[in-house]
Amino acid sequence: MSIQQNGTAPLSDERATWAGETLRTTADGMEQAIHGKRRVIELVLAAQVAGGHVLLEDVPGTGKTALARTLAQVIQGSSSRVQFTPDLLPGDVTGITVFDQRQGIFEFHAGPIFANVVLADEINRASPKTQSALLEVMEERQVTVDGKTHPVGTPFMVIATQNPVEQAGTYRLPEAQLDRFMIKTSIGYPDEMAMRRILQQSAAPVAVQPVMNTGSLVQLQDFARQVYVSPLIADYITRLVEASRNASEVRLGASVRGALALLRMATAWALVQGRAFVVPDDIRGLATSVLAHRLVLEPEAEFDGVTAEQIIGQLLLDVPEPQENGSE
Repeated sequence: MSIQQNGTAPLSDERATWAGETLRTTADGMEQAIHGKRRVIELVLAAQVAGGHVLLEDVPGTGKTALARTLAQVIQGSSSRVQFTPDLLPGDVTGITVFDQRQGIFEFHAGPIFANVVLADEINRASPKTQSALLEVMEERQVTVDGKTHPVGTPFMVIATQNPVEQAGTYRLPEAQLDRFMIKTSIGYPDEMAMRRILQQSAAPVAVQPVMNTGSLVQLQDFARQVYVSPLIADYITRLVEASRNASEVRLGASVRGALALLRMATAWALVQGRAFVVPDDIRGLATSVLAHRLVLEPEAEFDGVTAEQIIGQLLLDVPEPQENGSE
């Protein structure tokens, strides 16, 4: 019997089928509120199952806030929203320690970061100092205030939205923070049919029903760690990441964290599809969402209009994919 890299036996086909059905039902529930964006919904669900965070870059009014709120509703989890503004302080996000005069002790007052799904709205409108307040909690699932560590609990996910950097009043996110987001994607405007449904529904909004609880989500996260990844798939990820570092237009390629994120996202995506193993198409379909935002381009390339998405697309053409099935 094959053993996964974390020392556990590979996931059974029966459990993979159950996980796929559960996640499809969850996506169906979310689609009642987010019309015509099935792939985005599935990407966000996969990121949550993989234990990652999501960065949504889009123009205002496309449903970014509704997506985060709907996700919290379908898993029966707690949610919070932080509106990032230039005057927001780190303590407004993580919480602060307050002296209780009656008892003569310092008490920690938890901030909005203590929730299962945290919406960091317009994250790039806050100062870099406030943005850095998320670095520890996104990586280690804990907050340190005045020398004391406070775990945020499980499951935990940050969905951050940012406006395009060319808009007024925005700050570019630092590379270290971008690297902590498992995927970056966008919702975009709905198509004509979806727009009609949105307008018809506005008079009587549909209540999104819970599909699972946080305990079921934690179980799905455990199943994702048992999805089988063949050595050929791991080698393919390695070659893609290495190629991103050697591309002439790139000053800083994908990090080790980026390679691990692609692996974890692929296992969760396989689970969404009801499979107990990763196939090369999973890597190809996810590479742009997982890797593109981690690349730092040379100034000359940016001046010429080259984008990170274009570079990842070219790498997928240049780097040969495994010829054997990922289940072997």
